[in-house]
Amino acid sequence: MTEDQIAGLRPALTEFLGGFDKFFSRLPTFKHLGIYCRGLLSDLPRKSVEPIALAAGAAVRTLQEFLTHHAWDHTGMRDEIQRRIVRDHLPAPGSSSGTVDDVGTVGWIDETSAAKKGDKTPGVQRQHCGASGKIDNCIVTVHLAVQHSNFMTMLDSELFLPEKTWHQDRDRCKEAHIPDSVVYRPKSVIALEQIKRAVANGIRFDWLTFDEWYGSKPAFLAELDQMGQLYVCEVPKNLLCFPSLPKYHSLQQAFQPKRVDNAVIWGKPFVGKKWKKISLQRKTLPPQTWEIKAEQVWLARDGSPTDRTYWLIVARNVETGEIKYFVSNAPPKTAVTTLMKVAFTRAGVEHIFRIAKTEIGFCHFEGRSYKGLIRHMMLCQLVMLFVAEQTTRIRGGKSTGDDGANGSSAEHAVSKLAGGPMQAVTN
Repeated sequence: MTEDQIAGLRPALTEFLGGFDKFFSRLPTFKHLGIYCRGLLSDLPRKSVEPIALAAGAAVRTLQEFLTHHAWDHTGMRDEIQRRIVRDHLPAPGSSSGTVDDVGTVGWIDETSAAKKGDKTPGVQRQHCGASGKIDNCIVTVHLAVQHSNFMTMLDSELFLPEKTWHQDRDRCKEAHIPDSVVYRPKSVIALEQIKRAVANGIRFDWLTFDEWYGSKPAFLAELDQMGQLYVCEVPKNLLCFPSLPKYHSLQQAFQPKRVDNAVIWGKPFVGKKWKKISLQRKTLPPQTWEIKAEQVWLARDGSPTDRTYWLIVARNVETGEIKYFVSNAPPKTAVTTLMKVAFTRAGVEHIFRIAKTEIGFCHFEGRSYKGLIRHMMLCQLVMLFVAEQTTRIRGGKSTGDDGANGSSAEHAVSKLAGGPMQAVTN
C-alpha cells in the first residue's frame, strides 16, 4: 500500500460507519461505535473492551455498557450489512463475470470455536474445539459467508447454545442475560435460519457449500431442496444412497441402500467408469490435481430412495491419495468440473475466519453477557466488510493470483489502519 492509500483509510472508515448511524438513537452511543471498530482494526494484541477503551482514552465501563446495555439496533445493522453487500458487491441473479473459473455467488456455511476460561461466557462448555483440535472449554458459533469473484465476507453469526448445560438450565441463561426466546437449536437449523434471513435481505446464492457434518443431515438437505437452493456439499463415507432403484421394497440386503464409499466401487453406474483428472486452482495453495468419478444416484431418506436423483462424486487427490465424497442437487446436465470448483471454494471461509481471528479480534470477547457477545461478533462482521471493501478498492477488483492469498497482504495492511494501537484507535 502507498502512503496515500493508508492515509485515505481513516476518512474511508468514518464514511463507512456513517452509513450505519440510523441504528443509533444517540450521538454519544454512535461515537462508541467508532472507538470500538477502530480498536478492532488496530494493532492491539488483545481486542477486548478494556484494552480498546484504555488505548482510546475512553471509560472502560462506558464501552462495556455500549456492548451490553446501550440502546442500538444490532439486528438492524446485520440486515443493513447484507443489503449493502447486495447493493454494492453482488451481481443481479443469473449474471456472470464471464471468466472460466466463475461459479457465481457462493454461500459458505461453517462453524468455528473459541477457547474460553471459566464457565460464565454464554454457551461455553467442554466440547470439540476446532481451534485446538480436541475436547476443550470453548464456545461454538455458526456462520454464513459469501463469495463472488474476489469479494468475500461474513454475512451472519450466531451462538450455538448447548442443550443440556445451557438450554435446560434457564437460571444459568438468566445470569448470562440470554433471553427466553434463545433456545437450543441444532447447528443445521441455525444455518437454515441464516440462509433464509440472507435471502429475505435480497441475497441470491447461485450455490451453497458446506462440510460433511451438515452434508450428513437429510432434513437440512431436504429443506434446501424445498427452497430451490442449489448446493454442493462434502458428505461422510457412510452416507446412504441407492446407486440404482431397487426392484422391490424388501429388507433383503440386495435391496437396501449402500454407503457412498461402496456405491462408487460396486454401484451399477460406477462399475467400469474411468477416473477423470481435473486441475483445481487454489487461492492460498498450489493447484491441485484430483481424479473424479461422478454419477446420478438416489439418496436414502428414512430407508427409502428419494423421488429424484442427485450427483454423487468421489474425488481422489493424485498427490496425497486423500478421498472425498460430494453430493449435489444440481441438474444432471451440470458440468462436473463446475461442481468441483464450487466445492473447493469452501477453503475461502477458513481464510475469512483466519482474518477475523488474527486481525480483527473475533475471539477476544471477554464478558458474561449474551447481547455483548452477539454485538461483538456483529461489529467484527461490520469491520470485516470494511476490510473486504477496501481490499477490493485497493487492488482495483483484480485477482492477486494464487500467491496473493485473496489479497491477504492488502487485508493485513488495511487492518493496521496505518500505525500502532494508540494512533489507530484515537485518530
